[in-house]
Amino acid sequence: MADFKTHFTVAAILSAPLAASTFIMGFANMNEAIFYALAGTLGGLLPDIDADDSAAIRLIFRLFGALAGGLAIAFGMEKLIHWQVLALAIVSYLVVRFPIQWVFEQFTIHRGTLHSLLANMMFAMLAVPITYHLFALEVKTAWGIGGFIFLGATIHLILDELYSIELSGMRIKRSFGTAMKLTDWGEPLASLVLLLCCVVGYWLSPSAEAWITAFTWWPENVQLSEWFIQELNELRQLWG
Repeated sequence: MADFKTHFTVAAILSAPLAASTFIMGFANMNEAIFYALAGTLGGLLPDIDADDSAAIRLIFRLFGALAGGLAIAFGMEKLIHWQVLALAIVSYLVVRFPIQWVFEQFTIHRGTLHSLLANMMFAMLAVPITYHLFALEVKTAWGIGGFIFLGATIHLILDELYSIELSGMRIKRSFGTAMKLTDWGEPLASLVLLLCCVVGYWLSPSAEAWITAFTWWPENVQLSEWFIQELNELRQLWG
């Protein structure tokens, strides 16, 4: 399978230009495009959070710890005195960084249920309500972040499958097929939990209609064939 550096680099290389295109085409402003690029890069690391000895799990839980600390500060700013707010933030970070990470490592296996398309969907569906409700981002931005997280996580699975094929010796490794899968059918309970998380995440998420309006330039279905022919004719004239 691909290593941490490869997953990080490829996810960033593919997410950045796609995020930039959302800005160029008017779907997002500059700040939103940056959020999308970061979300795609982070998504490229998420499937490896089930690896006990992995740079990805350490980095991700540090980010989660920082997030917990930030939320603790926001919660206690008007309710506690300054040293109590600081203490609450530090404790929140340490709890996520060590005991929660340790428990997570004990109950997950590498390339298990979290290494699947269902898990990628769960990552995305949880990201939408978190960014919308906790960070007060706009609806379209929250859904865009969720979409880029799914994209980055799927890039991760594809890379792992590609690394399972040894082109020099035309040999397929044993790991082939263990990454790019719908879910781990050998863990039905874990798969059910992921599915429930997707449902809860969608239920807590705002309506995605904000993205529908972004594609108002797309022709109606009844005019699609005429629009396609017109575009082909303009292309011929351009090359002519």
